[in-house]
Amino acid sequence: MSQSSLWIPTLALASGILLAAPSWADVKVDGPWVRGTTASQKTTGAFMTLISSGDAALVAAASPAAGVVEIHEMRMDGSAMRMRQVDELALPAGKRVELNPGGYHIMMMDLRQQMRAGTKVPLLLKIRNRDGTLSEIAVTAEVTSLAGRKSAPSNQHHH
Repeated sequence: MSQSSLWIPTLALASGILLAAPSWADVKVDGPWVRGTTASQKTTGAFMTLISSGDAALVAAASPAAGVVEIHEMRMDGSAMRMRQVDELALPAGKRVELNPGGYHIMMMDLRQQMRAGTKVPLLLKIRNRDGTLSEIAVTAEVTSLAGRKSAPSNQHHH
């Protein structure tokens, strides 16, 4: 058997392995932050930018700092601002998906403690990949003042 004929089965095997690999999306989390609260406040929002290398969706979030964590959308409905829970947030390949005040965000309810500026809050983001598999991204978000933040600093996490 010639040396060149050995390459053909080797390449075929390698190609098959690559095709069989799961279609996991690499999701970059940039600038995560949580709005500070007063001592009596029981809700706040978490904000960040998500960039996925492949089509995926943010399907859930959790934090030990809150009893309930949901993905929410705020939008204008006529002259009224409405907020509603969404089942998932699409993360199209290569597109920046902004979670900002007044738009999509992670709603943290039944807070277990006051969110004080300068402290850190752990969040767990659950991502559904294009092939249906679930993966998780652990994020540490910095708590800002009650006024929040206009733009998030670059504070990158990767999955």
